[in-house]
Amino acid sequence: MNVLRLAAILIAVALLAVAGCGDDDDGGGGGGSSDSQAVTESRAQGDVTWCIGKDTTGAFTTVVDNFNKANPDANVELLELPESADDQRRLQIQRLRAESAQCDVLGVDVIWTAEYAAQNWLLDVSEAIERQADAFIPSTLETAKYEDKYWAFPFNTNAGFIYWRTGQDGGPEPESWEQMYQQAGDADGFIYQGARYEGLTVNFLELLYSAGATVVSEDGSEATADSDEVRNVLTFMRNGIDDGDVPKAVTTYMEEESRRSFEANRATYMRNWPYAYALAKDSQIADSFDVTTFPPYEGNPGAGVLGGYNLAISAFSENPEGSLAFIEFAVEPGQQEIQATEASLPAVVSEVYDMPSVQKALPFATDLRDAVEQAQPRPVSPVYPQISEAIYTNVYAALQGDKSPDQAAQDMNADIQDALETF
Repeated sequence: MNVLRLAAILIAVALLAVAGCGDDDDGGGGGGSSDSQAVTESRAQGDVTWCIGKDTTGAFTTVVDNFNKANPDANVELLELPESADDQRRLQIQRLRAESAQCDVLGVDVIWTAEYAAQNWLLDVSEAIERQADAFIPSTLETAKYEDKYWAFPFNTNAGFIYWRTGQDGGPEPESWEQMYQQAGDADGFIYQGARYEGLTVNFLELLYSAGATVVSEDGSEATADSDEVRNVLTFMRNGIDDGDVPKAVTTYMEEESRRSFEANRATYMRNWPYAYALAKDSQIADSFDVTTFPPYEGNPGAGVLGGYNLAISAFSENPEGSLAFIEFAVEPGQQEIQATEASLPAVVSEVYDMPSVQKALPFATDLRDAVEQAQPRPVSPVYPQISEAIYTNVYAALQGDKSPDQAAQDMNADIQDALETF
């Protein structure tokens, strides 16, 4: 098995978990984050337990070992949770509701951070973040922010690409979403993740963010989906299917269905996560495709949607200063390099993408950093799972022709507002 294929398999595990996360088990009503305490100083001493998803590559263990060797007065232990993001969240929430001190450092999907903070389950790390904020890619910091405070450190990130076929029967690199759809209609089409799940939420938001709009107000209190921009994006996506630019089968596609179709030369353009790059380089189209960041839409710059994991400190930790010391170590460039080269996890520290070892392990590293820089978080809310369901349910209905774009926008807005009012 060559290096690229191994890297692809590793990143596929991480990325598919991120794209499919979010379920209906919200944390319940909460009292907000105002009562949470802050940890401002780090001290590398004492015992720390890091609870995160399964260490499928050994990269997490390497970082733990490196920290322990460098800090003889501290001892970090890795407690591996299941690979499934839903199972990770469920087990973490069980411990947090029980006010268990078992987990000091939590590996938190970016879309869980606001929920955990709102429940007073995390310690405020704003002061520590602000001391080193310049090292991070700015967009990644937004995933750790809720109610003007930082509740976690970015640990790894992700953002989507446009894949396009080159050479014979290929299409030009897209200069805009509109041009790409037109060129796709003249060739073999454009495919994306259009099934009724979290991936469709991400695909819809990528276009909506590119249109300069949102589905939730900046303060997180009000639904904003009943807008002309939402209607226009839904109309654009629906027309893509009606006009034959996008195959109707896309409404059954998740990441892997999209990838396999693209590799089988059944599409000219594809939206997917970076993991598909290495796999495609080990396929029959290895020399006849390229990737690019999202193009402009309606004259606005393209915008992606961030994935990834943050590292947070449990409010019930008995060693918050030791926990902060470990987190700060884990996001140092040298440790981020290990995550990128051994686990194909995109770094949150900008300079890591320029390291020769990272460029070798991830040949698309420069494009990946560009994609992360142009990306935005999904709605930052304690009830994100319900918001996402409201989005993908109504987008799917519009794609299927079960609802008009206008009705889908109205229903999406009402469903999101209902979700916001449950917290």
